[in-house]
Amino acid sequence: MNDLASFAALLTPEGRALLDAVRDTDPADELAVATRLRREHPAELVSAALGQARLRQRAVAKFGAADAERMFFTPNGVEQSTRASVAAYRAGRMRELGIGSVADLCCGIGGDAIALARAGIRVLAVDRDPVTAAVARANAAALRLGDLVEVREADVTEVDTSGYDAVFVDPARRGGRGRIFDPEAYSPPLSWAVEAARQAPRAALKIAPGIPHEAIPDDAEAEWISDGGDVKEAVLWFGTRPGAIRATLLPGPRSLLSRGLPDPEARPVGRYLYEPDGAAIRAHLVAEVAAELDAGLIDPTIAYITADDLRPTPYATAYEITDQLPFNVKKLRALLREREVGILTVKKRGSAVEPEELRKKVKPQGPNAATVFLTRVAGAPTMLVGRPI
Repeated sequence: MNDLASFAALLTPEGRALLDAVRDTDPADELAVATRLRREHPAELVSAALGQARLRQRAVAKFGAADAERMFFTPNGVEQSTRASVAAYRAGRMRELGIGSVADLCCGIGGDAIALARAGIRVLAVDRDPVTAAVARANAAALRLGDLVEVREADVTEVDTSGYDAVFVDPARRGGRGRIFDPEAYSPPLSWAVEAARQAPRAALKIAPGIPHEAIPDDAEAEWISDGGDVKEAVLWFGTRPGAIRATLLPGPRSLLSRGLPDPEARPVGRYLYEPDGAAIRAHLVAEVAAELDAGLIDPTIAYITADDLRPTPYATAYEITDQLPFNVKKLRALLREREVGILTVKKRGSAVEPEELRKKVKPQGPNAATVFLTRVAGAPTMLVGRPI
């Protein structure tokens, strides 16, 4: 049974009954469950159902339990699909732009198409892989969005998108050897996606957050998105605000726009240390965050901000600094022992020392908690000790 036939079998009454039967199977019990079920069902179907159950369990983190237990997945689909909260934010922004229809190219298992349809947008979802397209179609049906989502198995470079208000492209950024860092090695290449975007009234291209700023087209708006403090993706928008740079934080959303500010001045470490959100750092908006806080950098090359006053901001996490030490493991161990610190968080920026390596050396013990920053201050290796506010 090939992959497409195996997936199709899961959509039959027997397949769906098996999916219900194995829904909560613990991985440690899979062998016993498989042995029992194979007495009454084809071995290939049992394996496919158990595999799908594992994928659904992994997908809960991205899609939530209510959707994940109804949806279908492929291994690559779970890995590469957009987190539901991020897809919903992007779909909401498209709706606010007045977009009523989108050609979703490289749709994968349909996560973005689902979010767009839930925003009331009509979607053409395209993927060239037969199994992936079948999974996307099944997901639209499972979530009762089939009326708004048309899934087409095709090469995206051959699809006519002229009848749609916008194009969304999510090129594959993983290959046989793992993550792809060269945008021209995406599938399809970023240059093709940019040209496809320029042919549409509006467009959004999902890209890796590590893209160099010099690779961003002049006519695109670039947006970095984090969710719960974790940077998830970058998006190039066309037909919005050419040249704009934006960091968006979820939940919220809260967006910080570039004002083209120069880098803030370096200054001595004050009472408070601010760690900018990763989206602001990737978007090169540390200066904008520092301006909100009337703060400076601890070092011209380090994205930690310091100030004497505490000012709440969604764009950075604040820590109260209690100690500043030159890098010295022995002195740090003595300090932590004196403070009875057993719950130790180690952060690093501009240091070659690995957090776990330091933890093993200082051997924290005790009921109290602290955060240690391994960094540089005015060019010198430094340890800052503090606590989150």
